[in-house]
Amino acid sequence: MSGHEQDLAEAQREHWQRTYGSHPGMYGQEPSAPARHAATLFRAAGGREVLELGAGHGRDALYFAREGFDVRATDFSATGLDQLQRAAAVQGVAERVTTLVHDIREPLTLADDSVDGVFAHMLLCMALSTEEIQAAVDEVRRVLRPGGTFVHTVRHTGDAHYGTGVPHGDDIYEHGGFAVHFFPRHLVDRLADGWILDEVHSFEEGELPRRLWRVTQTLPR
Repeated sequence: MSGHEQDLAEAQREHWQRTYGSHPGMYGQEPSAPARHAATLFRAAGGREVLELGAGHGRDALYFAREGFDVRATDFSATGLDQLQRAAAVQGVAERVTTLVHDIREPLTLADDSVDGVFAHMLLCMALSTEEIQAAVDEVRRVLRPGGTFVHTVRHTGDAHYGTGVPHGDDIYEHGGFAVHFFPRHLVDRLADGWILDEVHSFEEGELPRRLWRVTQTLPR
């Protein structure tokens, strides 16, 4: 990691800590549409153990737990995960949720072939270099069981914010303190190399609106 990348990563960590602290439950309590889609796929495949990367304050992790999955939720914000744990206790699903403070730039502390499904909503399009994104997907592949499903969402280069704001190189642009890596389609295909690429679904979410792809890829048996 270069000095600029390291400084940007630390600035983003501090920004998210402040954001979750100032705005508890900032994304609301309802699960995202991609999480609902992922739960359907995980259940149809007979999955029981789900890993969510970049869980934040937990609206999707808690939904997976309420749906009967055992959930391992990671995020680099301890503040967000504290909110998740408190909400899990209130909702009666604490026994189904394990949290871990983790930076996606680092290897996962999970065994090989240890989870049935992996979900990441807008994590891979954070302030990560292309090489860091590839390494993260390689880790997903390592911990996912053969036949398991990886569902992730990313903002893409058709988004209104692409090419505007503060540029950081590698298709990363910063707006309002949040840095985003906008994905060209060839990056989606590169990350699915060696996988079965089931679907790349375009959708919109939130203000602007944000324009995203929901990517579903399966690890061959």
